[in-house]
Amino acid sequence: MRRIGVLALQGSFIEHIALLERLGVEPPAVKLPKDLVGLEGLIIPGGESTTISKLAATYKLMDELKRLAKDGLPMWGTCAGMILLARESEGATQPHLDLMDITVERNAFGRQVESFEADLLIPALDVVSSEEEKGKSFHAVFIRAPWIKRVGEGVEVLAALDEGVIVAARQGNLLATAFHPELTEDIRFHRYFLNMVESGHNGMAA
Repeated sequence: MRRIGVLALQGSFIEHIALLERLGVEPPAVKLPKDLVGLEGLIIPGGESTTISKLAATYKLMDELKRLAKDGLPMWGTCAGMILLARESEGATQPHLDLMDITVERNAFGRQVESFEADLLIPALDVVSSEEEKGKSFHAVFIRAPWIKRVGEGVEVLAALDEGVIVAARQGNLLATAFHPELTEDIRFHRYFLNMVESGHNGMAA
């Protein structure tokens, strides 16, 4: 059974764990460096990015997360998790992992009351979709979400809003989404991440 950990310091980690269990994956809750041993992938969930970052530093997770990502461990950051993965985060003062060659803007869409939902066409998901699912839009939930202002060389844009704002991207073993796939019943993004794990991608993070 695949072991895909979920960083369980704060935020929507319980929802990620539930969807991974639906996929037949063992989803250990990661709170300390010892919990990272033996994982084949890791999800950094949405939540409050400052709180997650401070707790990760307090529990001495930051250096180990950086090392594992650079060694090729697949990592997926959703919303706050995307902020932690980014090389540069505008509007954020907390430490971040500085792994993915993207610049993100924290709370780019505004406050909690300005949260919204949108249907996105994401062709990359067709790789893990059934015939009935192929070409179907993905219903994305944005809650105080960041967006991606810049992508570096080697970063693949996976999804953007109609106005061209980038909200999902991949760079080698790193995946980032500004929205919360764990808050929907659509498990295609979790399948996509599991496919990254199963493909044995050992590309180094830039």
